[in-house]
Amino acid sequence: MASLLLSSLCFPSQKPCSLTSSLRFSSGAPTESRFGAPLFLGFGSSSKRNGRIKVSVDSRAYPLVFRDLDADDFRHPLDKQNTLLLRAIPGLNEIGRVILAGTVTEQIMLLENIGTAVLVSKNQLPELHKMMIEAAEILNIEPPDLYVPQNPVPNAYTLAISGKKPFVIIHTSLVELLTRKELQAVLAHELGHLKCDHGVWLTFANLLTLGAYSLPGLGGFIAQRLEEQLIRWLRAAELTCDRAALLVAQDPKVVISVLMKLAGGCPSMADQLNVDAFLEQAYSYEKASSSPIGWYIRNAQTRQLSHPLPVLRAREIDEWSRSREYGSLLKRATQMSK
Repeated sequence: MASLLLSSLCFPSQKPCSLTSSLRFSSGAPTESRFGAPLFLGFGSSSKRNGRIKVSVDSRAYPLVFRDLDADDFRHPLDKQNTLLLRAIPGLNEIGRVILAGTVTEQIMLLENIGTAVLVSKNQLPELHKMMIEAAEILNIEPPDLYVPQNPVPNAYTLAISGKKPFVIIHTSLVELLTRKELQAVLAHELGHLKCDHGVWLTFANLLTLGAYSLPGLGGFIAQRLEEQLIRWLRAAELTCDRAALLVAQDPKVVISVLMKLAGGCPSMADQLNVDAFLEQAYSYEKASSSPIGWYIRNAQTRQLSHPLPVLRAREIDEWSRSREYGSLLKRATQMSK
């Protein structure tokens, strides 16, 4: 397929970056952000608490590796549901074949990012390189290339080009904002998109929407329907990739800390941020929006966002970290060798 542009985590936009606006960037980067860093943890014991699985982790051990991990092992139910809904849209495949033929968008994105960023390797930013290699090994996926451009907007995203190796871009401002453990969680979030083949589908829907708008009469209707469904799918896909970040970090506080910092963090005050307080804020939002009026306001607030609200994502990852599903995955894993 053609190119793909995956937007990121915590700065929800009113339109998904992967729609019409994503192909117009002069810098080749979307306007949102993502997740990060290695946590050398091993699986200790598990026990039930209040009907949930509580997992204790030995911080002295090497990370756990999921040798036989499949994308559906951690894919969020809403991701599965909304992907099926997209595939069920009549005429999607036929129109897509026309739109995807001969596009040069992927080459523009590729050259812009390669020409304006630093390629990470063993000899170039080796610490970031090691984080990526370890995260890819944990998730049982081939590591993509990694580029670091100078950019004041904290962001990370993924590009996949037809017939070429995919690559991840992480902005220097995000590197400055996060700890090493959080940075690897960001990389893991991006790997989650590749693991789940989000990129190919997102590119397909992106270019299809652009092409559909150019069709007379029916085209606008098709594009509008696709865009509405795609926004729902994007939000669900981000929840899946948050889970990928947790599988690598193996500590929910690391992932929640990333969400907190992207919501309102800055390097100069990072030591004053409190993950527990942010998680309490997340559950207070859930309570405040549980009334009929609160539900209506929440729905209006989030309906057109390309990403779930940070507080909602924090609650989701906290709950999944204490689920039987997550505990079962940890039990299947083995420790990474030195």
